[in-house]
Amino acid sequence: MALSDKQRFTDGYWWSNDGLRLHYRDYAGRDDRPAILCLHGLTRNARDWEDVADRLAGQWRLIVPEMRGRGESGYARDPMTYVPLVYLQDVEALLNQLELPQVVAFGTSLGGILTMLLAATDRDRIAAAMLNDVGPELDPVGLGRIRGYVGKQVSHPTWMHAARAVAEANGDVYPRYEVQDWLHMAKRVHRLNSAGRIILDYDMKIAEPFRVPGNEAGPDMWRAYEALAGKPVAIVRGELSDILPAPVAAAMAARVDTAELTTVDQVGHAPTLTEPASAAAIDRLLARVAGA
Repeated sequence: MALSDKQRFTDGYWWSNDGLRLHYRDYAGRDDRPAILCLHGLTRNARDWEDVADRLAGQWRLIVPEMRGRGESGYARDPMTYVPLVYLQDVEALLNQLELPQVVAFGTSLGGILTMLLAATDRDRIAAAMLNDVGPELDPVGLGRIRGYVGKQVSHPTWMHAARAVAEANGDVYPRYEVQDWLHMAKRVHRLNSAGRIILDYDMKIAEPFRVPGNEAGPDMWRAYEALAGKPVAIVRGELSDILPAPVAAAMAARVDTAELTTVDQVGHAPTLTEPASAAAIDRLLARVAGA
């Protein structure tokens, strides 16, 4: 693996079952604790976890994979492999390569769906879980909003233009954000292409299966979620979320008595996990893991 970004993490690669070269970041940490597996959302990449990793690395090892079609991971030849069950196979191949018997799974949106599916298929592998603004039932309103923008490539001449576009699309999600926050987010979700234009950093074809209702998750997500019973679980929900309805979040906390629900004020889908309430929820979860 090659050292990157002022030696904060190493870059690693693994191969999918269908021959795609996939990328992950490895932030070093204590080897007497399970590593934290950080799984990003639908259109995101490893950069989404930089702030979380900066805070936790050293005390905890963090493994941050990029799903196929995102960031430095290969783009799929068949766009219909851009579905959760294939992403899950990719993640399992990485965990096997790294010989990680147990992980603390952090999942934002799509990453939370993968966390629940991993619990359903390989429960012993999960030491604890943090589900960020996602649950076994998803609000059709939010899914419709996402289907409206995913897969539509745009380009910008400057980072400030990209930041303005991100702000226009997400102003209702982060009403407290200022210019520097939008610029920070723009640099997370875009990259510079060979023509010097700033473009979204994912394969536009990920939208093809997502536009088919039912392809956004698995067939029985309540059963998958309940496989986390007995494990330390943190549920983080944005107060303004249009993906995780408040009643669903409350039902999640009720059905798994080891789950703790935290609501982040004045944030929609999804909290960045840098908010004080989010960070405190993560710290409480990790304290339970360390104590065990």
